[in-house]
Amino acid sequence: MRSLERHRDVGAYALGVLDEADAFRFEDHLVECPWCAAHVTGFRPATRQLMLYRRATPRTVRPLAHPGPRLLDRLLGELSHRRRARRRRLLYGLAASVVLAVAGPGLVAFAGHAGPPAARITSATDPRTGVWAQVTSEDRTWGSDLRLEIEDGSEPRRCRLVAVGRDGTEEVVAGWTGTGDGTRPLGATGASALHPGQIARYEVRTDAGRRLVTLKAP
Repeated sequence: MRSLERHRDVGAYALGVLDEADAFRFEDHLVECPWCAAHVTGFRPATRQLMLYRRATPRTVRPLAHPGPRLLDRLLGELSHRRRARRRRLLYGLAASVVLAVAGPGLVAFAGHAGPPAARITSATDPRTGVWAQVTSEDRTWGSDLRLEIEDGSEPRRCRLVAVGRDGTEEVVAGWTGTGDGTRPLGATGASALHPGQIARYEVRTDAGRRLVTLKAP
């Protein structure tokens, strides 16, 4: 697959409609392409909404059936909630800028104490495989920003990081090809539509589905 074709597969990968072979090839490309990584992250909210629709829809309903009023009300309500929250943040930011302009530098000294939520870190070593991994998650408006460090000295192999939600939802959030060199950690980045508080655990798996290490979410 040429590079341009891989770029075109970003939407299909984010929505989970690529077959397994194409998904593995795209994950290799994703590790080296910041442009595609950013676009996969941008698709997360839409993917999350489609996942919620699928879980809320009985299996007997045809895929092309029109959504009922309850689902539409939920989607519209969530959109309205997000718009109100965005408007409140804008107003708070405007009010804060006015206060800072009036109060002068005396108030600015206290502004540094408030910051973004602290990152959540979890690590584990599997006694069977000997694989060690650490996941750092940071909350974002769209979900979670994730960083992985892993030590796997067994053999070169293709792996993936899977986030498992408290509701049983599974989401592949990163992919890489291990070198089999366990002398130093390998790093990878990813993103999830689930917020850190919605994630129950992380699992590092091979492309064949073998679980190498499980990390309980903090």
